[in-house]
Parts: sequence; C-alpha cells; structure tokens
Amino acid sequence: MSDFFQHPNALVESASIGPRTRIWAFVHILPGAQIGADCNLCDQVFLENDVQIGDRVTIKSGVQLWDGITVEDDVFIGPNAAFANDIFPRSKQYPSAFLRTLIRRGASIGANATILPGITIGAYAMIGAGAVVTADVPPYAIVVGNPARITGYVEDEKKNRAHKIASAADSSPTAAQPGDLGVGGAKLLALPLVKDLRGSLSFAEVGQFLPFAPQRYFLVFDVPAREVRGEHAHRRCEQFLVCVKGQCSVMVDDGQRRVETLLNRPTLGLYLPPLVWGAQYNYSPDAALLVLASRPYEAEDYIRDYDQFLREAAHA
Repeated sequence: MSDFFQHPNALVESASIGPRTRIWAFVHILPGAQIGADCNLCDQVFLENDVQIGDRVTIKSGVQLWDGITVEDDVFIGPNAAFANDIFPRSKQYPSAFLRTLIRRGASIGANATILPGITIGAYAMIGAGAVVTADVPPYAIVVGNPARITGYVEDEKKNRAHKIASAADSSPTAAQPGDLGVGGAKLLALPLVKDLRGSLSFAEVGQFLPFAPQRYFLVFDVPAREVRGEHAHRRCEQFLVCVKGQCSVMVDDGQRRVETLLNRPTLGLYLPPLVWGAQYNYSPDAALLVLASRPYEAEDYIRDYDQFLREAAHA
C-alpha cells in the first residue's frame, strides 16, 4: 500500500514518490521523475522523466516540467507557469542534452510566469505573475516584467515579502538616515557639500568620512536598467560606494538580515565591510557608481556563490 495519495484519475508511472505527497486528478508523472515528501501536485500537472522535485513543493494546476528541471525543497510554482528546456526548438529535432534549469529552495514562481531554459532561480526568490525570466535570478530577489528585472528583495525566507528598509530618496519621518544599517557593519555616511556660484563640491578624506585608505577604485556606468551588478562578498576587502551621478539601488546582506537602500546623490556614501553580500540594481540611465576598495584586485578574495557566503559568514 502506497504512503502517498493518488487521485483515481491521476496517471503515476514513477515509483519514486515521497510519503504524504498528494497527487490530484489528471496529473501524469513519467517513470523517471522523482518527487519528495509532503508535496502537492494539483490537477493537470505533467512531469517528464528527467525531473527532480524536493520536499514540500507545491505545483499548481496547468504546470508542465520537462527533462532537465530540478526543483529544490519548499518551492511554490503557481498555476500555468511555463518552463522550457530547449533554447532553439524544432519539431522532431532533439539536442544531445537538454539545458538544466534549477529552482533553488524556497523560491516562488507566480502564475503564468515563463522560465527560459538553463536558468537558476536563487533561493527564496520571488518571480512575479506573468514575468518572463531570461537570466539567472539572485537569491531573495523579486523580479517582475518582460523581460523580468529586479525590483527589490524579500525581507527573509519566513516572511517572504518585499520590504524596503532604507531609502535615501524618501523624506518621510520613517526614512532611513545616514548611520548603521544593522547589517554586518554596513553604514550610510553623509558626505559634506560645498556650494557657491562656481558649482558644488563634495569630498572625503581618510579618517574623515572615508573609513580606510583606498588601494584602487573603479567606476560602473552605462548599465542597462534591468542588469544587476555586484552579487558577491569579499573576505578581506572593504568598499565605499558613492553614486556620483544618477541613482541605483543597493542590497546588503550579512547572512542574517538584508536591507535595501538608494544611492541617489554624491553626498551619500555606503560603507561595505568584509563578509557582507552586496548587489546593485535599478540603475538610472545616467548612473555612475564610484567604488573605492581597500585592497588591490584579488580573485581569491571574492565569494561569488551565495551558499558559500552563508557558510563563511556563519563561522566568521
């Protein structure tokens, strides 16, 4: 006797179904598919052979998962979300191997979203209804639109909702002011402004507004609005960010908390200490982001994998 529920009108050919999983009417599961425990597959779901589903996954009606798709634990897939596994499909012509698509733990995919092949959707990301996802999505990111672009980050995996904590552009009483952001020592610093008839000037000196002696700088500009920069942490390097023209949003994350802020004037600096994950997005067309770094470029100093960052941050 099976330890999962199968509706009489479901066709289940796989023997790899976890306990307490519920499979409803007109679901068709091919023999090679693997499904974990405590999942819920609603009416008219189809799973091809090379599909792996983790535990506690919800798949709503009208979803088809094709060869090459892996869904980790605690993922929600909304009704009629569409997945693809061939970037250049032709009738009766098959690639030697299908592109791999990975939906990381805790992610949510809204109704009617389209996920192109070969994409990784990061842990606890939120894909808006109807979004067309054409590139990898960072952990915790909220993406909407066609093509999908980042509009924010979820507060945490338990609450799983968007929450703007800091906004330098917001002049309301609850707006974040320069100071400690409460994330791994990251700080917003107000820089001086000197104005006269000849124009305006802002500055910072080591020991006065600038918290370290820079060893290098780089400028980020001409960034398409939908692109995301950063998406890494440093093991030793400190950084100081100033948007000298235009504006961009910045997310900082220490593995326990994450906040977002807006850099929108040359008199506002953001200090990022080591072991703080940072990402910049929503660049205005004229944005120019100046980044000062406390060390020369060292490839080994970068942590580019978010799971690796969590491990190192937990033991710091």
